[in-house]
Amino acid sequence: MIPTYPPGHDLLHGKVVVVTAAAGTGIGSAVAKRCLEEGAQVVISDWHERRLKEKAAELGDVHAIPCDVTQEDQVQALVAGTVEQFGRLDVLVNNAGLGGTKSVLEMTDEEWSRVLDITLTGTFRCTRAALKQFVAQGGGGAIVNNASVIGWRAQAGQAHYAAAKAGVMALTRCSALDAAEHGVRINAVAPSLAMHPFLAKVTSDELLEDLTKREAFGRAAEPWEVANVMVFLASDYASYLTGEVVSVSSQHP
Repeated sequence: MIPTYPPGHDLLHGKVVVVTAAAGTGIGSAVAKRCLEEGAQVVISDWHERRLKEKAAELGDVHAIPCDVTQEDQVQALVAGTVEQFGRLDVLVNNAGLGGTKSVLEMTDEEWSRVLDITLTGTFRCTRAALKQFVAQGGGGAIVNNASVIGWRAQAGQAHYAAAKAGVMALTRCSALDAAEHGVRINAVAPSLAMHPFLAKVTSDELLEDLTKREAFGRAAEPWEVANVMVFLASDYASYLTGEVVSVSSQHP
């Protein structure tokens, strides 16, 4: 049974939040929606400009800035555009990532590098840009990264994605120590299975059924259930929490 969608409680009131890869139907758009409901001023970004415009129109009171996280100049423009629009940046949600299924025996250098560049190096680029802005503002701020339980657990055909997500976890822990002296918190979530149309399209029914059976609740998470945890990590309720990776999963061993 899916729980009732909870109302907002102004957990992010007055904060300026940037969410990357928010134009789809998954966790990114759910986070953007929840941030709005929690009182934030929200900037959404995505490399796909048409989908980005459509998502901005759907969400309503958001500011949209196209950004390909593999391009440093676009990452810089995302932060600069946010500051130009709202005067500051308080929270960055690093949601951009790329998956796929391919055996190491058949994986090309290009396939490996593409997943790592978007999922891990893209998170690094955005983290670096946000941290510099936080420091320029006098410190404070929060970064929430989207990792995955695949960073901990083995799954066939996921070597590139697992390596990237494990890297996001390590980046979270180490960058949190670099950022602590500036009053900046950096944490991550590690979802197991959050169901949305794109995942259903790129994953076989057999694999989805198998993954769902492993979940204690007998179902996949709704994207907004993951988003709720990300909102908590971005909020002042998590003021003494940094360098942590929170598993958003009911999956049993």
